[in-house]
Amino acid sequence: MARTFDDATRRNIAELCTTFTRLAPADAVPDLKRAAVAIALTEDDDGVGTAFLLTRRSASLRSHRAQWALPGGRCDAGETQIAAALRELHEELGLALSERDVLGMLDDYPTRSGYLITPVVVWAGAHAAITANPDEVASVHRIALDAIEADDAFSFVSIPESIRRVIRFRLGSAHIHAPTAALIYQFREVLAGRHTRVADLEQPVFAWK
Repeated sequence: MARTFDDATRRNIAELCTTFTRLAPADAVPDLKRAAVAIALTEDDDGVGTAFLLTRRSASLRSHRAQWALPGGRCDAGETQIAAALRELHEELGLALSERDVLGMLDDYPTRSGYLITPVVVWAGAHAAITANPDEVASVHRIALDAIEADDAFSFVSIPESIRRVIRFRLGSAHIHAPTAALIYQFREVLAGRHTRVADLEQPVFAWK
């Protein structure tokens, strides 16, 4: 279902995020480092539909280089997840947004590499002035919401190293894996009015470090 980029869509997604019952943070894993990412909504490439921003990480980064990712990173000491997501959006893409632009938060996702990631849904608005930081971001992509709502957008596979299913998001000829794919999948489910949990979805082995 195509979602026109307008205030009605903003209100609808905000209502869906408000209705979503976010799980409490996983207190059983206090050793995980807190991190936050932004699901930043803006117009699609045609300027008609709604899309979210997805980045390809710089090949010069120390970890997870050249991988697909939502804008985000580790929370600074004393920083909330919302503040961290907004700060990272500004540092990576030059977008200066505020808490007024936040539509909601999804479930925390624990990663194999030692992070607990909080997704923050934000409305970046029309004509968002994106200036990618080349030290962190190789490229920025607008992914239309109807691309993640397609029936064949996500697939699940088994690996011998885990009893958990590996989730994959198909983007053209590429496959994007968890944690990014898991967070996008939960957002897709929220858009459909479903409360689907994703913390048990597995990452591929190459992302365990």
